[in-house]
Amino acid sequence: MFNAGMMKSSWLSLPSLEPPHPRPLGLPGLFLGLTLASASAAEFYVGASGFPMNSGTRESPWDLESTLQGKQKVQPGDTIWIAGGTYKHPDRKAGAMGFAVRLAGAQGKPIEVRALPGEHVTLDGGLNVQTPATHIWLRDLEILVSENLTRSRRFEEPGSSPKSYDRPWGGLNVYSGAQCKFINLIIHDNAQGVSWWSASKDSELHGCIIYDNGWEAPDRGHGHAIYTQNLDGTKTISDCIMTGGYGYTLHAYGSSRADVNNYFVVGSICYSAGPFLIGSGKPSHNIKVFTNFLYGVSARLGYNAPYNEDCEVRGNVVADAELAINKYRTVVNEDNLVLAKNSPRPNDTKIILRANRYDPKRAHLVVFNWDKSSVVEIRTRDFLKKGESFRILNPRDLFGRPVFQGKHEGKAISLPMNTEFGAFVLLKD
Repeated sequence: MFNAGMMKSSWLSLPSLEPPHPRPLGLPGLFLGLTLASASAAEFYVGASGFPMNSGTRESPWDLESTLQGKQKVQPGDTIWIAGGTYKHPDRKAGAMGFAVRLAGAQGKPIEVRALPGEHVTLDGGLNVQTPATHIWLRDLEILVSENLTRSRRFEEPGSSPKSYDRPWGGLNVYSGAQCKFINLIIHDNAQGVSWWSASKDSELHGCIIYDNGWEAPDRGHGHAIYTQNLDGTKTISDCIMTGGYGYTLHAYGSSRADVNNYFVVGSICYSAGPFLIGSGKPSHNIKVFTNFLYGVSARLGYNAPYNEDCEVRGNVVADAELAINKYRTVVNEDNLVLAKNSPRPNDTKIILRANRYDPKRAHLVVFNWDKSSVVEIRTRDFLKKGESFRILNPRDLFGRPVFQGKHEGKAISLPMNTEFGAFVLLKD
């Protein structure tokens, strides 16, 4: 574990660590695979005023509901582009999960569903990934329940399924699919951000911003940023930002019959939010938690199982909070910086810039401004080139006014800041 007095100022520009999936093809094989895939792939378009009987072109777009349900002629390897606008699911009953996704890609030929570049796509009511959905990539979409933007989030009925919760559940609900990816989604103001269950295997949540989900009740806060269980294959949570809300940030949890195994959590940022938990009443194994950044969010591995098998906890920063590793038979606990509230701080600022693995114009920026300087010098290394325009954004307001913007002059960016901690999204224009 790091000694706080030995900490030095650091500027890191890192891509996300690759999850522990099979190694990719070498360059010749990869090039051939991309060539074959691109030769057979098609592109289709969805619009807010589209119809099922349209041709799926940009001029004659499909509707969203029939497209996601697999009722159009979409094949493995195809891309579905969604035009900007708000897509409100018609079912507004309590517990409704929104648009059903039943698209089926294939090994090496995922179906991509994504917003058109530069356009803001809002899915009001949620996404619900169901059988036979598999090998799909969902990316660059905003998911919310609009009722939560104007109506109270306080319910006087206790429990996790109150009858008085009179609006859609929303969020991203994943009940199916192998090797799916959920990339750069913005998930907020739902009953729960992500509900991700064991039938989803070897899949990844990357670069997502998840905030202000759940509700307040007399017994406790309900609804988590991520609620998940897993048995086979590996679930990867990489480079996500989780903040606000009423429940936990990561809630990988279940009873004595629930499996919480094979998790790789890397590069994620949690702040101003509930606890981070991986553990259940059943023994867990193969838990890897690497280089995450928690501020005011305590992390706990292991819950009330009589024992757990193995975990690796490396290179994390947990400030104003605690890190607990409970009842593991094999533990690797290395290079973690854990600072309790009001404890002595390191001497110098710690700055981390993590490049997005799927969008070369995007990175997440974390600043531990230990001495609360009014200006922090951000060195972007090779992420920004001289002359490139950039914006630094508040993760909770990604479509709003930048916190800071400019043109890169080939030197450090002087970012105004007077708090101890900051999390931002850096975009190249």
